[in-house]
Amino acid sequence: MTPTLQLFLLVSAALFCIGLLAALSRRHAIFILIGIELMLAAANLNFVAFWRFDPQPQAPTGVMVAIFAIAIAAAEAAVGLALVIAVYRHYRTTNVDQLDQLKG
Repeated sequence: MTPTLQLFLLVSAALFCIGLLAALSRRHAIFILIGIELMLAAANLNFVAFWRFDPQPQAPTGVMVAIFAIAIAAAEAAVGLALVIAVYRHYRTTNVDQLDQLKG
């Protein structure tokens, strides 16, 4: 069985749906960040799949965009985790339902 574009898009859609479900249904900030990372991985899979199955792939633009998105996702994860740690130190919880008292 050779992988086709439809198979990659189906896997990407499944990853995106799992990530969206995790981001919307969870109450802990860490699981929300994991869901967002899953959605970014699905987008990267789309970039690489569309580049790979292009009739005449000139330059590896899909791969370059995916690598750039991975770098941005790593920075986003680092900042997000730092925010979660800061909130946990102050409130002693990562439950996002209890964080409605944040004031500047």
